[in-house]
Amino acid sequence: MTTLFNLLVAAVTFGTVLMFGTLGEILTEKSGNLNLGVEGIMYMGGAFGLAGAFYYEKLVGVDASVGFVAILIAILAAFLAGAAASLIFSFLTITLRTNQNVTGLALTIFGTGVGQFTGELMRVKEGGYVALSNGLKDAFNASIFPKFMQDIPFLGKLLFSHTSFFYLAIVVAILMYLFFAKTKTGLYLRAVGESPATADAAGINITKYKYLATIIGGGISAIGGMVYIMTTAGCVWNHEGLSGVGWLAVALVIFCLWKPMNAIWGSILFGALMIMYLRVIILFIPTEIYKILPYVVTVIVLILSSMRNNKEKQPPASLGLNYFREDR
Repeated sequence: MTTLFNLLVAAVTFGTVLMFGTLGEILTEKSGNLNLGVEGIMYMGGAFGLAGAFYYEKLVGVDASVGFVAILIAILAAFLAGAAASLIFSFLTITLRTNQNVTGLALTIFGTGVGQFTGELMRVKEGGYVALSNGLKDAFNASIFPKFMQDIPFLGKLLFSHTSFFYLAIVVAILMYLFFAKTKTGLYLRAVGESPATADAAGINITKYKYLATIIGGGISAIGGMVYIMTTAGCVWNHEGLSGVGWLAVALVIFCLWKPMNAIWGSILFGALMIMYLRVIILFIPTEIYKILPYVVTVIVLILSSMRNNKEKQPPASLGLNYFREDR
């Protein structure tokens, strides 16, 4: 039981990274756009988020007492990097109507290259590792709850000991759920993803909704890359650490059935599956088997959902398809 409890607590750290990546892609795919460039977007978010906090600290000599500002700068820098990359994707796929699959793969290569170049450029200019001070590291990894709540037996460590990014991700998931389920704008966005021709005939601006959903979704996904660098990677640039995380987030979107609230527990589950080889060691099972478990689970869920043919468990009807108004 102790091993499973520690696994669950540790899974939250990696799951938070996946939650941001997944929520951003859910928002994007709800508009009918399939952005396979999440991997590159998260690399850019990690590099630019670290750069924002690092150069802010270098400029003002920040310490843990004013770490809140550095956290906001890191979030904003990562979001803007992801939004900029997604704007390029949007222009190519929405305005120029290029193939979404090919464009997404190209964005993965482009974003990964930009992120790694930015991280390595900082490292070369600084003459060594690009890392935040210990005081600022503590600020990024501190919980928002007081210590007496964290010290509550069992529940304290499970519910109140995580970084502020975990709770922020939960808030984003709840707000996204309410946006889709309770607002007129969210209904319009879902209509665009299901049937852009019908939405267009009803007077909904297809281009605006697709652009905004894709750009904002990309920004949210990029925050996940920043969270990885600031938590799992210890506030030090790691040019290989994010490899595969973006693809895992795309797989998690399918596993969550395009529902934001499912991303909360789904991300923690996937986080546990990804780090299980470090916590639950079974000698006759190779590490590679552990690492493919999330993808195997996703394929099983996809097969079961297709067999049931339940509308609620299917992707948006126009996902991955470019809209040509003249064909309406």
